[in-house]
Amino acid sequence: MKLTILGGGGFRVPLVYGALLGDRGEGRVTQVVLHDLDAGRLTAVTRVLAEQAAGVPDAPEVTATTDLDEALRGADFIFSAIRVGGLEGRANDERVALAQGVLGQETVGAGGIAYGLRTVPVAVDIARRVARLAPGAWVINFTNPAGLVTEAMSRHLGDRVIGICDSPVGLGRRIARVLGANPREAWIDYVGLNHLGWVRGLRVAGRDELPRLLADPGLLGSFEEGKLFGVDWLQSLGAIPNEYLHYYYFNREAVRAYQQAEKTRGAFLHDQQARFYDEVGAPGAKALDLWDRTRAEREATYMSENRETAGAGERDADDLSGGYEKVALALMRAIARDERTTLILNVRNRSTLSVLDDDAVIEVPCLVDANGAHPVAVAPLPGHATGLVCAVKAVEREVLAAAGSGSRATAVKAFALHPLVDSVNVARRLVEGYREVHPGLAYLR
Repeated sequence: MKLTILGGGGFRVPLVYGALLGDRGEGRVTQVVLHDLDAGRLTAVTRVLAEQAAGVPDAPEVTATTDLDEALRGADFIFSAIRVGGLEGRANDERVALAQGVLGQETVGAGGIAYGLRTVPVAVDIARRVARLAPGAWVINFTNPAGLVTEAMSRHLGDRVIGICDSPVGLGRRIARVLGANPREAWIDYVGLNHLGWVRGLRVAGRDELPRLLADPGLLGSFEEGKLFGVDWLQSLGAIPNEYLHYYYFNREAVRAYQQAEKTRGAFLHDQQARFYDEVGAPGAKALDLWDRTRAEREATYMSENRETAGAGERDADDLSGGYEKVALALMRAIARDERTTLILNVRNRSTLSVLDDDAVIEVPCLVDANGAHPVAVAPLPGHATGLVCAVKAVEREVLAAAGSGSRATAVKAFALHPLVDSVNVARRLVEGYREVHPGLAYLR
């Protein structure tokens, strides 16, 4: 099978390739095509992958190209992990938002809207090309904001585009671990939007073990989300929220922490990865060792401002391993080989959540087989969660409308309606600020 990776010069590509190296089954990926606009980054990542493959028999062949159409032709699966505007764009998203006193995180609030506005037009172009050049391909979307971008692409690819995220995977794994259960044997009742979901139950052998966790303050406070949100708040919710909900539940504290930080997350990653790409290009550089060290630092500092605000301390060693590459591999295997499995994915709602229309992309457990991903029916969300999900989905729809029409007024509406912006005047200043720093938003008029 041929797998095309868009954003193939990205730092996390070796995670995907590492997962492929461990797959020895029939019908596995044998050809990987990396596509990126930056030839230098492609060269650097190709070196890392070559060192990963050293000594591995029948490792998937790797080629690289800056020609998008060439990369797409003949693909069986297309993994999209592009970053429009690069990490400099992410740093600008954060800076402009924080100057207005609102959150600039890349998927949540003002930063997420700005990122979506410049990413959706590019993602739509890719979807149209896929429909023309590789109509039988399945697109696995990891491009952020993942739910929004998946919904934009689904308007052209239907159910053949599926969004993935490692946050629900990590959350379910942590809950199962603290309860002494095998994550592979647990059914995780998770529902919401990407980066806006809640675990409401964890069933092992038909028994929901979450009430036991919620009733035990010691257990509840022993893992990442317990430390991040606090035992009392989790018990009040009666559920375990995705870590990104910290930006909503503790918004003022998060904004203040980001304003006081020496560097924003985007600026930190920009500088860190610039060093990596420079160093890996040096003669005699050990590319894989450099990548491993850089990745360890990246993972250890993930959401560090939030953890500092909550007094959560350092991340546990077991939480530094990511996981989205395993989701991607499991998804490809399930479709290509009809190896039926259950995964938490971003898919079209159908009739899963009655408060949203059928085409709204949501994040829920799905049964996956050769015909794709099928969302599993879930119980209605409680009122507080329903209100938040509906509000954020409405914002996403305004972003899609603005990206499609080029309307600056609609973009202002998207910012103004977001719960973490809540000011029309701030929304107007945000649109102007983002248009000044992002050439890709010049289409908004």
